[in-house]
Amino acid sequence: MDHPTHEIDWRAGGVPVSRRFDDPFFSLENGLAETRHVFLAGNDLPARLRPGFHIAELGFGTGLNLVAAALAWEATGLDGALRFTSFEAFPLSGGDARAALAAFPEAAPLAAAIAAALDGDGLIETPSLSARIVFGDARDTLPAWEGMADAWFLDGFAPARNPELWEPSLLQAVARHTVQGGTCATYSAAGAVRAALTEAGFEVTRVPGYGRKRHMVRGRLA
Repeated sequence: MDHPTHEIDWRAGGVPVSRRFDDPFFSLENGLAETRHVFLAGNDLPARLRPGFHIAELGFGTGLNLVAAALAWEATGLDGALRFTSFEAFPLSGGDARAALAAFPEAAPLAAAIAAALDGDGLIETPSLSARIVFGDARDTLPAWEGMADAWFLDGFAPARNPELWEPSLLQAVARHTVQGGTCATYSAAGAVRAALTEAGFEVTRVPGYGRKRHMVRGRLA
């Protein structure tokens, strides 16, 4: 399947940086630790995981968040597959994603499947993971989605550089596709993001961020 190529540059340490948004795809310090702090702990995971649990995401990027979630799921020993849906308008090539994930040895078991999904139909099916990358603008694809998420990873590029993924109308669509009591988490603590999530119906809390980032945000749908 043909997708627009997301052109990147590489910084020291193998960190990919988006040319379109002039923003790195993950922490310059430790991307996997950042993901676990922001998106797993921010959604009270893995404690909330149970059979049939569904994570949804804005911004697939390198697939590192999927890796962290899949590893957490496997560590619980739960039966069945973790369900994961990610919305991505500007996917990386499979080769670039695989090169980025090479920085994380723990990602090795999933790197080939992620690369194939990015270059193909967006699907990853294993005994413990049922994942789908939905290609296209989330402002169009999310409202048409029929799924409901237990937890959201809100991982677009910084709001100042990628405002489309933080528009109030899109965050309202996130809320409409969240189960009652479901959660969201994001590295962004921008006032406009907190206000839009609150308006969408989330109870928003600002908590300590990862590394040099002072704050992040977590939300719960009442």
